[in-house]
Amino acid sequence: MRFDTKAIHGGGQEPDPQTGSVNVPVYFTSTYAQSAPGVTKGYEYSRTGNPTRAVLEKTLADLEGGVGGLAFASGLGALGTLLWSLKSGTKVLSGDDLYGGTRRLFEHARKTWGLAPEYADFRDLDGLKRTLERERPRLVYFETPTNPLLTVLDIHGISELAHAVGASVVVDNTFATPYLQRPLELGADIVLHSTTKYLGGHSDVVGGALVFRSPETYEEAKWLQNAAGAVPGPMDCYLVLRGIHSLGARMRVHTENALTIARALENHPKVRRVLYPGLPSHPQHALAARQMKGPGGMLSVELTGGMDEARAFLKKLRYFYLGESLGGVESLIEAPALMTHQSIPKEDREARGITDTLLRLSVGIEDREDLVEDVLRALEG
Repeated sequence: MRFDTKAIHGGGQEPDPQTGSVNVPVYFTSTYAQSAPGVTKGYEYSRTGNPTRAVLEKTLADLEGGVGGLAFASGLGALGTLLWSLKSGTKVLSGDDLYGGTRRLFEHARKTWGLAPEYADFRDLDGLKRTLERERPRLVYFETPTNPLLTVLDIHGISELAHAVGASVVVDNTFATPYLQRPLELGADIVLHSTTKYLGGHSDVVGGALVFRSPETYEEAKWLQNAAGAVPGPMDCYLVLRGIHSLGARMRVHTENALTIARALENHPKVRRVLYPGLPSHPQHALAARQMKGPGGMLSVELTGGMDEARAFLKKLRYFYLGESLGGVESLIEAPALMTHQSIPKEDREARGITDTLLRLSVGIEDREDLVEDVLRALEG
């Protein structure tokens, strides 16, 4: 079964046997009747399991090629549950280009229960090997492409190095989605998603997910999912499933539109740099071509001038809404230094290249000519 078919028919998404409904029913229930104490039809309480959520979790596992998937109330809820499985003092080595909320959660875990996260440049595999051999972390965590600098990291190479020192590898696959990139097939152990983004795809739901390569790790995390309780409601699960049905079709348009805009902006006199894996000028363009089916719908641009010029540009946009989040059918734009990554200390942001005039674009599925005209008009006006 190929991807687009699997997105609609995989994971147990069959017509309802009682009614013939082609959509998975939304089971609005907190509990389930038992015929005798402990004798159930597979469900006892909706924190532990819900039929709508079960189909979503199976579908996520099918799309990522994992043995099992778990759905959560948000992407950070998924990450938080994963971190709760780690003991005080556990070493975590993370890529240094991260979503601000992820880094905030790592630092909170450091302060509250003694987790030991460290950050490194995962582009340099030789340097990473030395760091891994010195630190010997239990968990290695990274995004690819990264948020907001769109750095592409070598999943296979990093996984081999991490496994050599006994570390598990977690990859945040939110930007790429399983349509464009499948980290488990490249050696990762766990895939994380904010299903709020491309999987939901319509800016109307908040959710998260973990998908596992190992049955043992999946079962351990499933126990913790129930114990911690950061689970989504059935309507949230239905909305993510609804979004997954069109994921392949949407990602193709997101990618085509983003590439068109990146090309239009690359040599514009008011643009200092364009960060997009689909451009030959991108430092990891060749790696992206090998590792990903396409470069995706996210790009970042750094404008010339200062923050005043950047603010003026943002105000002139018509179809790109200024807002946090990404991956919806509508185009969004944000200033990471002032919005999603504001919690990162200024000196750290600037050292990584997150300047006040760096803007992150989530390119939607509107007509590409309208989108190109919108950004060029805002730059030139």
